[in-house]
Amino acid sequence: MNLRGQKRLAAEIMGVGINKVRINPEMQEDVSKSITRDDIRYHIATGAINAKPEKGISRGRLRKRIGQKAKGRSKGHGHRSGTKFARKSRKSRWMSKIRAIRDELRKMKETNEVTVSEYRKLYRQAKGNLFHSRKHLRESVKRTSKI
Repeated sequence: MNLRGQKRLAAEIMGVGINKVRINPEMQEDVSKSITRDDIRYHIATGAINAKPEKGISRGRLRKRIGQKAKGRSKGHGHRSGTKFARKSRKSRWMSKIRAIRDELRKMKETNEVTVSEYRKLYRQAKGNLFHSRKHLRESVKRTSKI
């Protein structure tokens, strides 16, 4: 029994491809007699003709990969695309660095490792990007205190 014409009409009406159209095997004979679009619409309404559901793409593998990246895996040089400033902006790098250095300076002032005038001088130097890190700040303070 050739149902190519009916399948083509059903596909057009339902807005799917011909391969997605499924005709109920028990009602094939009724469907084969239908020639007009109205007949096909009637069979779609009764359930003799229906469309196969769309296949989705599973996100399971992606979820697993995201979970692993959250743990810090798969983040090496080979997995990176984009420049280092595309991954973390210059401004946010600067902010995290200067906050750490200023925090260290504050602690040093509170424990009297530096005087208020030294603190002001070091603060301005930090703003001028003289220190790379907390450690560098401490080393430079030690060097200046020895002299």
